[in-house]
Amino acid sequence: MSSLPTKSRQWVLANHPEGLPTYGQSDSAFNLKTVDLPSLQDGQILVQTLYLSNDPAQRGWISPPSQIDPKRLYVPPVKLGDPMRARGLAKVLASKANDYAEGDIIQGTVNWVEYAVVDVKDPMVGVRKIQDLPGGLSITHYLGALGSTGLTAYYGFVEVVGAKKGERVVVSGAAGATGSMVIQIAKHIVGASYVVGIAGSDEKCRWVESLGADKCLNYKSKDFEQELKEACGEGVDVYFDNVGGQILDYMLANMSRYGRIAACGAITGYNGEAALPMKNYFNVINYLDRAVETVGKLIGALKEGKIKIGEENETVVDTKFEDVPKTWLRLFEGSNQGKLVTKYV
Repeated sequence: MSSLPTKSRQWVLANHPEGLPTYGQSDSAFNLKTVDLPSLQDGQILVQTLYLSNDPAQRGWISPPSQIDPKRLYVPPVKLGDPMRARGLAKVLASKANDYAEGDIIQGTVNWVEYAVVDVKDPMVGVRKIQDLPGGLSITHYLGALGSTGLTAYYGFVEVVGAKKGERVVVSGAAGATGSMVIQIAKHIVGASYVVGIAGSDEKCRWVESLGADKCLNYKSKDFEQELKEACGEGVDVYFDNVGGQILDYMLANMSRYGRIAACGAITGYNGEAALPMKNYFNVINYLDRAVETVGKLIGALKEGKIKIGEENETVVDTKFEDVPKTWLRLFEGSNQGKLVTKYV
């Protein structure tokens, strides 16, 4: 790059959305603005955003304070006027920080911006230089299967809910970023005896079964409730819930005695449209304290052939900067298979 950028466009939170967020209008949740970049100081790097992670949890970060107590979120909410928060991958354009050089690719909280000056030691940014992945896999998997969603899948299933070998498992949102990893971890790493996935189309169900599910059910089927009851048999030991709503209600009637439920997400209700809305869902706190160790386990499982990671595990969308919110909103349409990733073009 012949000259370094001095300005950056960014999508900022303009209003707390009550329902489905909108963008680009005066009363929208997100507005586009251009800002001056600060000069580079010691310990900082100038980066250009390449890819963005799209996650349902982002919806909770922008909800009105009257709906969610900010103290109950595992990260602070996005403040009005601040760029929309998002994890991503970025290229270092200039550096005044030790161990970082021009051309390095970093992972961190880069937000919905084109360029940014970041402090490499800021814990809220969480900058980490990434390495090439085995088998020529795309680095975008650091945002999905080998990123926060893969960590959530492993930690939530193995550490939090304590899944054990030989147990019967059901996973909702099984064709999504987290659910597709839970399916593989359950069957091929933990050794569950019977794994049922739930997804939104017959095509997605066949893919979920190719990952290791013994059965996958299309929740759009007119006979879904009965099909689910039959699939659960005498009861399920572990239910990994990514969707909440009616499916969670069905599963409560199909758990075995002393069965456990991992409350990972409730995407059907994040914009207020759930059949069984819960006002306090975001009071369920998640946490990770062994992220590096867990990623190492997942890469090890990948090398051993226990889990599959490839193009099918992600939906990468070429996106103009003006359409960044539009791509994120695809999360709530259920159109993606695996991780939904924004690629700047």
